[in-house]
Amino acid sequence: MISTLLRKNISAWQLAAYSVACLVGLSILLISINFYADIRSAQSQDRQPGNYIVLSKPVSLLAALGGSPSASNSFSPAEIEDLASQPWVRRIGEFTSADFNISAAVEFAGRGLSTALFFESLPDEFVDTDLDQWHFDPASKEIPILVPKDYLALYNYGFAASRGMPQLSESLIKQIPIRIAVAGNGHYDVFPARIAGLSSRLNTIAVPDSFMTWANSYYGDKNDVRQPARLIVELSSPGDPAAARWISDNNLDSSDNNAASGKAVYLASVVSAVVGTIGVVIAALSVLILLLSMFLLVQKNSGKIRDLTLLGYRRSQVAAFYDRLIIIINCAVTTGAIITCILVSRLWTGILKEFGVDGNNTILIVLAAAAIMGAVTVISVASCRKMIKKASR
Repeated sequence: MISTLLRKNISAWQLAAYSVACLVGLSILLISINFYADIRSAQSQDRQPGNYIVLSKPVSLLAALGGSPSASNSFSPAEIEDLASQPWVRRIGEFTSADFNISAAVEFAGRGLSTALFFESLPDEFVDTDLDQWHFDPASKEIPILVPKDYLALYNYGFAASRGMPQLSESLIKQIPIRIAVAGNGHYDVFPARIAGLSSRLNTIAVPDSFMTWANSYYGDKNDVRQPARLIVELSSPGDPAAARWISDNNLDSSDNNAASGKAVYLASVVSAVVGTIGVVIAALSVLILLLSMFLLVQKNSGKIRDLTLLGYRRSQVAAFYDRLIIIINCAVTTGAIITCILVSRLWTGILKEFGVDGNNTILIVLAAAAIMGAVTVISVASCRKMIKKASR
């Protein structure tokens, strides 16, 4: 009986306008959330070089000529603390350079090669290689070494080609035994070494931090306390213009081989945020349309609502009709928006999979849609009940 009476004054076009507007707004919002989640997933890949930059100070003329300590290119604790406080910085690692003499020798293809060398180390969490193979054991004395991929390319297409030497693959170079001679502080030793990996992130010859700490204390000058000359920074937002401005304002050099990809990721994140904001605005306007429709509907039925309450019907029984109407419409809108988002996301998920990024965020989208429309439903039902309470007086 209640449904039959209250159904007569329902304006189908007003409810349809709400449904369409809410469907469009929620779909845009879910698409932007899905796209942003995929971008963040691509950005947070462990091997993503664009997440890291290496900072150093430019070499001044005095420093190049061996000038005074005031021409030092190292970072002070205060400068490192200032850098760490920047919002685009996730964490910072310090490079430690060797304070002793190093030379390397290899026997390969019947030829002996030797050269002076340099070592640097940095915290293990910044090294893009298998950490199970990245440790130094003083008992075995074998030193794992990480070299840039560019060095292998220079050898294969520069040195090897001009000297008639065989070219090396990544797997083969890891099997070549190396002898490292270390001298300093009155000590001289030869260590076995191996190439543990090739880095696309670091442009240096890196060794484990544990080896560097031990070797500097044993072969280096204990009275020579050095501040780091280079810092590696993991970015919370690769491509953030604020990072480039801060680096320029502080007159620092930045090595970032993937700056273009980082800027693309940042731009995509900004675009998804803008699109999401538009979706929120449309969805909010659609909720206003629903509330306005419910207000007009309750006003038209105010006489019937008052009569029903006088006949002994509770307000909750009257409100149940409107509650069901709101819930049914919102469930239909939610389902339609989820389906629309999944279909639209196919435009980019195939491309992301080629880069090793799984763009399957169905659970996230369903939860986001349920949370958003759940909140909209609660607000709409509460507002509608408040209108019915006033109309029944």
